[in-house]
Amino acid sequence: MLASHLLFEGGASHYCSISFGFLLILVLPLILASAQNGKYERAAYHDSYEGAAQDDQDQEGQDQGQGPPTYDKNDDKEREPEQNDQNYEQDEQLDDNAPSLEIPTLLDNLASDDLLSFGYYSKSCPKAESIINKHVTKWVEEDRTLAASLLRLHFHDCAVHGCDGSILLNHEGSERTAEASKSLRGFEVIDAIKAEMEKECPRTVSCADILTAASRDATVLLGGPYWDVPYGRKDGKVSVEKDAELVPMGRENITTLIEFYQSNGLNVLDLVVLSGAHTIGRATCGSLQFRLYNYAGTGRQDDSLDSRYANFLKRKCRWASEYVDLDATTPQTFDNVYYKNLQDKMGLLHTDQSLYSDPRTSTIVDALADAPSDFFNHQFAVSMTRLGNILVPAAQEGGEIRTKCYSVNSNY
Repeated sequence: MLASHLLFEGGASHYCSISFGFLLILVLPLILASAQNGKYERAAYHDSYEGAAQDDQDQEGQDQGQGPPTYDKNDDKEREPEQNDQNYEQDEQLDDNAPSLEIPTLLDNLASDDLLSFGYYSKSCPKAESIINKHVTKWVEEDRTLAASLLRLHFHDCAVHGCDGSILLNHEGSERTAEASKSLRGFEVIDAIKAEMEKECPRTVSCADILTAASRDATVLLGGPYWDVPYGRKDGKVSVEKDAELVPMGRENITTLIEFYQSNGLNVLDLVVLSGAHTIGRATCGSLQFRLYNYAGTGRQDDSLDSRYANFLKRKCRWASEYVDLDATTPQTFDNVYYKNLQDKMGLLHTDQSLYSDPRTSTIVDALADAPSDFFNHQFAVSMTRLGNILVPAAQEGGEIRTKCYSVNSNY
C-alpha cells in the first residue's frame, strides 16, 4: 500500500458510517428519481469481429474517428453461464465481518475546506481556467486519444503522495521514469499550459492544479460531465520511482483495490465509479494477454471472459504492443455502457471484470448499468472531485509553485 498516509482533504464535513449491505439504500433512491421509462438501448457496434485480422493495425495516437474494429455481440451463438459464477480468488471472498465504509452523501459540498477554494485564483490569475481549457481543447482536437490519457495521468498523480504533480517530475529515479509509467501520456499538454501560465501569472498557478483542471476539461470534451474544481494545491518536491508501482495495473484482486482506494480516503462506490473512466481510452494488449492464454497458470483463458469476445481479442492482440479499446461497444462515447459490458463478461482488464465477479462491487455495477447515463455522469463528477481533493499535508506544507512542471525550482 502507499508509503505515505494519504488523507482526503476538502471532503464533506459530515459522514455517515454504514455497512456495505446498506450501500444501495443510499444509491437506489437517486437512481429511481432520475430513471426514465424503458431500458437503455445499446448503440450499434461499429464493425464485426471477423474483420479484425485485416484492420487491427492501430497505432498510438491514431485518429479515433477511424478506429479499430469493435466486437459485435450479435455474432454470439451461445451464451455463457451467469456472470456471478463466484469464480474469484479466495482472498476476494466476501467477509461477513467486513469493516463498515464511510460513504459521503452525494449532495455534500465536497470542496469546503481551508486548503482548497473555488475562487483561489480569482484575483491572482483570473484567466487560469480559460488558459487551461484553450490548450486542452487544442490538443484533444488534434489527437482525441489525449483526453483519456489526461484522466489517467491525473489518477496516477493523485494515487501517489496525493494530487501534488509528482508524476510530472522528470528526473532519474522519479515516478515518471518507472516501468509502470511508461505508457502515460499528456505531459506535453501540461508543459504547454504551464509555459503560457508563467507568462500570464508567474509563480502563481501550480502544476497540480493545472493537471486537475485539465482532466476535468478533457472529460467534458469526451462528452462527460463538468464539475467545479477547487484550487490551491501545491507542487510536491518528492517523486520516487518505486512509488509508481503502487498504482493498480490491471491484475489486482478486488480486496487489493478496495484497500488501495480506502488508503486514499476513497470508498467502494468511488472504486466502481472511477473504473467507469474505462468507457473511453485504450489499453496495451500486453496488459490482458495472460487472460487469453494462461490465466492463473492454468494454460487456459479466463473463464470470466466471454468466449466469443476472447476470440476477437486473440485475433486483435497478436502483439503485446498493440492497442485495444477498453470499451468494446461504444469506445468513443462517454456513457455507462462500460458497466453493461461487465454484465456481458466483456470487461477488458482483469480488474474491470472482477468488479462484476465480486459481490462487494457487483451490485453497484448493476445499479450503474441499469440507470440512465446521466446518473453515472453525476456520480463520476462527485468521485472525480473526491479524487482531485486527495492531499498529503506534509507534501502541501513543504510544497512550491513550480515554474516548470517537469522540474523542482532551482532555488530549493
